[in-house]
Amino acid sequence: MNAKENNNKKTLSLGLALIPIISMLTLLIVGYGVMGLRIEPLLLCSAAIAAGLAYWQGYCWDDVINSIVSKLAKAMPVVMILICVGGLIGTWMFSGTIPYMVYWGLKLISPQYILIAAFFLTSIVSVCTGTSWGSAGTVGVALMGVASGLDVSLPAAAGAVVSGAYFGDKISPLSDSTNFAAIVADTTLFEHIQHLMYTTIPSFILAAIVYLIAGHSSMLGEVATPQRVTDIITALDGLYHFNIVLILPPVIVLWGAFGKKPVIPLMLSACVLAIILGVWLQGLSVKQGLDAFMDGFNLSMFPQGSEGIIADVPRLLNRGGLFSMMSTILLVFCAFSFAGALTLTGSLTIIINRLLTVIHSVGQLIAATIGTTILVTGATSDGKLALLVPAELYQDAYRRMGLDTKNLSRTIEDAGTVMEPLIPWTAAGVYMATTLGVSTLDLLPWAVQCYSAIFFALIYGFTGFGIAKTQPAPQMAK
Repeated sequence: MNAKENNNKKTLSLGLALIPIISMLTLLIVGYGVMGLRIEPLLLCSAAIAAGLAYWQGYCWDDVINSIVSKLAKAMPVVMILICVGGLIGTWMFSGTIPYMVYWGLKLISPQYILIAAFFLTSIVSVCTGTSWGSAGTVGVALMGVASGLDVSLPAAAGAVVSGAYFGDKISPLSDSTNFAAIVADTTLFEHIQHLMYTTIPSFILAAIVYLIAGHSSMLGEVATPQRVTDIITALDGLYHFNIVLILPPVIVLWGAFGKKPVIPLMLSACVLAIILGVWLQGLSVKQGLDAFMDGFNLSMFPQGSEGIIADVPRLLNRGGLFSMMSTILLVFCAFSFAGALTLTGSLTIIINRLLTVIHSVGQLIAATIGTTILVTGATSDGKLALLVPAELYQDAYRRMGLDTKNLSRTIEDAGTVMEPLIPWTAAGVYMATTLGVSTLDLLPWAVQCYSAIFFALIYGFTGFGIAKTQPAPQMAK
């Protein structure tokens, strides 16, 4: 669409601009949160409202569909990674890779320490690799298996994994979101990371204390008896031929993540290697390996099947496959349909510009940045846009108040990068829930590292502690 055609479109008032946002939030809070309705139709209804507003502005159906297609085109790499994750889990069950890690996890980790262990291990892996998805999809999946075997609360374990995974994604120099936040806020990478420590380290300590206390209290409910753990270990040992080479597939994925190799070829290579290991070590067939890749692994692939095995083992192992991700991908398509229609209306820009006119203090500016970042994350389902839009809109406001832009880069990471997995319909939220097998709202209370940084950011904003100052930019003449 050219500029002349765009100028002929009706401009939205603030009230009209709020309609699609308020409609989406109302539908999701009431429909999904209260009534338990499916997210997909609620997002499609939200998309229809946004499209109706765009039609009223003077846009035609082709404009709406082109905007949606543009959003979906950007989402395709995410969709392909999600598909690959399904294949990865299925083939790693087939090879014995995940069962091998679960086997040793059950032997070495006691129920009291599973949450703190999950938090620390995923934190270390994500810091070293800079990828939350990689750490959750490798050691995170194995740790969920250990938690299941120990009968520890799966939402608590998933929350600990997500917290650890996003701790590294937030402060690792290898993380693309960390680099991107520094770039869009016009600060340097290491100044950004150093400034992030003000909110990230207290959040890390708080999360570690919560997981340690929860593990040594009755908060997690009943844990597995030693006999039950022994039965699972014995069953796994009887099904698989364990060998140290089984850790090669996750090692390859983590090595590739560390070296910033292309993700999809890397994951597919790990799937191929897992099938080869399954054929070689477990005595299974190539056909069964491809079935595990497509449909997911099933214990019936073993000659003895699940006969005589306690019920916990099939629940632990029968999962994965490309087809297991189809419902997840549908959710991504619905979310990006709303985001595409909303972008066409220009609603977000109008809302944020109005917000800028009522900001008069540092605390209000930090709070507005946090609110805007979360709003953009939920409305666009796009983690990069959630960093870019607030950075572009608020950069001048930070300079006018005499604030270093590393305050801006820190705040958008506190409210964007680590909050994205806690919103059910975003790509990160969908990925974590699907990969770990726990719904977003169930794991959310336990993802302490992710949301606590927001409270520290607000405290610093209103008290002035941890706020880097510069000379205020000269005010423009009125």
